[in-house]
Amino acid sequence: MATGKNINSRVQKLRDQSVAAVPRLAIERARLVTAAYKQYAGKVSVPVLRALTFQYLMENKTICINEDELIVGERGPGPQAAPTYPELCCHTVEDFAIMDKRDKIFFKVDQETKRIQAEEIIPFWQGKAMRDLMFAQMTPAWQACYEAGIFTEFMEQRAPGHTVAGGKIYQQGFLDFKKEIEARLAALDYHQDAAAYDKQEELRAMAICCEAIITFARRHADKASELADKEQNPARKKELEEIAGICRHVPALAPRTFREALQTYWFVHLSVITELNTWDSFCPGKLDIHLQPFYEREIQAGTLTREAAKELLQCFWVKFNNQPAPPKVGITLQESATYTDFCNINIGGIKPDGSNGVNEVSYLLLDIVEEMELLQPSTNVQISRKNPDQFVLRAAEVIRAGMGFPSVFNTDAVLEELLRQGKSLEDARGGGTSGCVEVGCFGKEAYILTGYLNLVKILEITLHNGIDPLTGKQLGLKTGDPAHFTSLADLLAAFKQQVGHFVDIKIKGSNIIEMLYAKYMPAPFMSIVIDDCIANGRDYNAGGARYNSRYIQGVGIGSITDCLAAIEYHVFDHKRFSMRELLDIVKSDFAGQEKVRQLLLNKTPKYGNDDDYADDIMLKVFEIFHEVVNGRKTPTGGTYRIEMLPTTCHVYFGAVIGATPDGRKAGRPLSEGISPVQGADKNGPTAVIKSAAKMDQLRTGGALLNQKFTPQVVQGEDGLRKLKDLIRAYFKLDGHHIQFNIVDAGTLRAAQQSPEQYNNLIVRVAGYSDYFNNLTKDLQDEIIERTEHRAF
Repeated sequence: MATGKNINSRVQKLRDQSVAAVPRLAIERARLVTAAYKQYAGKVSVPVLRALTFQYLMENKTICINEDELIVGERGPGPQAAPTYPELCCHTVEDFAIMDKRDKIFFKVDQETKRIQAEEIIPFWQGKAMRDLMFAQMTPAWQACYEAGIFTEFMEQRAPGHTVAGGKIYQQGFLDFKKEIEARLAALDYHQDAAAYDKQEELRAMAICCEAIITFARRHADKASELADKEQNPARKKELEEIAGICRHVPALAPRTFREALQTYWFVHLSVITELNTWDSFCPGKLDIHLQPFYEREIQAGTLTREAAKELLQCFWVKFNNQPAPPKVGITLQESATYTDFCNINIGGIKPDGSNGVNEVSYLLLDIVEEMELLQPSTNVQISRKNPDQFVLRAAEVIRAGMGFPSVFNTDAVLEELLRQGKSLEDARGGGTSGCVEVGCFGKEAYILTGYLNLVKILEITLHNGIDPLTGKQLGLKTGDPAHFTSLADLLAAFKQQVGHFVDIKIKGSNIIEMLYAKYMPAPFMSIVIDDCIANGRDYNAGGARYNSRYIQGVGIGSITDCLAAIEYHVFDHKRFSMRELLDIVKSDFAGQEKVRQLLLNKTPKYGNDDDYADDIMLKVFEIFHEVVNGRKTPTGGTYRIEMLPTTCHVYFGAVIGATPDGRKAGRPLSEGISPVQGADKNGPTAVIKSAAKMDQLRTGGALLNQKFTPQVVQGEDGLRKLKDLIRAYFKLDGHHIQFNIVDAGTLRAAQQSPEQYNNLIVRVAGYSDYFNNLTKDLQDEIIERTEHRAF
């Protein structure tokens, strides 16, 4: 078994337990939720029903305190035990069988769990779960587009989330929040405010949730005291007594110490992901900035040492790794095929006053990332012009270790993106990134991902006059026979009409889903910790947060650019083929036309080479996508914006597309993020960043760029300096994000051939890292095919 570096025996034991534990389904949450609904549904308002369900969970779920741990609490009954959420997605017994037997991202399911699902859970929830309600409301057009792979829907199996904790949970306890809620309740005006009753029920629900998390913590205190009474080892006995004391204090009251701050956050985290399976997982955001006051105060007082703080953080890291993402099936699994739950901790950046945010805890966290070698939590460094190069170089050292951690973000660009979205300067400075690359104001915003849009599929449909060639269905508009197009402008005009058509269908469905969540599935606990849900008396899922953004993620910008470049270059400019001839060749999947395919692959301008011919086409596609989506409103007051990222959806989206004019064969993955098509960038990493930076990334909510280097390139001090300079150069061009795989293709091919010898090989996939052996063969191949830079 792999071990971390420079970790003590306690941490090694906890790490080993986390890594060795087999992911399994735990039916406990489903049984408790079902029991609560049977007791309360129809007798109270929906917000109160959800609060009473949360309370029932926190009063009755198994309390797990693992041997020797210092931070306590698990999502399920133990490490790697994943609960289900039948009120959102009621899995069939067949789903359970598939999860149990699949080779990748499996969850073991015992016979008793299958029996309970069949006899207790399904009979109650079938037809009532959010997934059932959703699909019953979707139009035939939406269903057809969804099934064809034109877009995906994030809320189909998971709840809205994608939010981040602000600083208030470190300054106030939940008794303080309850007082604030009670004051708001007392101030309701039932004469002048038509929404007073709805606000009353939401606020009552929040108050119940405040008590519920306090109960949950006190149950841990009782368990720790019980274990302490039986403990023979005096040192562990003292630790358990300390755990009991901490859990009786937080989160009821504000934390006083570094350790209490960590435990406070962890109880909040567990509460959010127990209430609902938010997509993506809740996140502590600027952890170094939040923890620094506790750290400094205790270091000065002599009550904490750097080594003790490191041990606490290492134990904290294990807690994240114990929590696999909830089980997914179908298309949702294909768009995010990983155990990772995308809890992305920000390190560095700026403080709320705009000054340099790097501090001693920042470097401590980088040490933890390097030493623990765990998949979760995800981590990133926020790099501002105000941050010292020393910090960037230390981050580069960790990146050089080859785990894909941390990813790197341009703090100054993130700030500008948030300001352009209308956020206040103070709130924007307190924000950052979460999930894969998404921007938001921490503790103040619901920025919800609604699904991926398959830009290349829409082009394919445009090239077939609105018909999906895979199914033969007329899914799009009849925008004209492409054989009659006389220029790229004609094709782009038709493409824009199709994008508008499909985005209309997508947003209509998403707006219905948003209202279903607002009506039937509020999140009163999460609403407590996000400003201004209490002040508004409105739930997080109903637009109660200070800011509300909705993102549609565009996939395949590199692929569609190269397709359009091939058409313009060979059909319209050099007239090597007619449009009909090229489309017939593509339709045949290049059967007997390998010379033509090689011409398209190797004798065509490609995005990622600092070639304006291709890059200008990329800009035209970007403008179309941005114009069609950006600024559209949602029923609860949110605003739609765009992002450019795929998670693993570029593999799924490629599987539903035939061969394409860039020389790609049918079914192969698309480009990922804003990265070039795999292997298409020939002019080195600086040419890639110049191409990518031509996109106005400041008008997005996030754009993901992957690069792959051989380990030799970043060796020594010179290698680190070059990596630092590449990051700084890209960020001077207003790039949003960059991340790195430091591995050679030969190692990855060897891992495919002998996976048992590479059990601990971690690679960067998209907005997350994963074990190479956990990836599908198609995704492994896609990473291998990415351009391998051997020099700067």
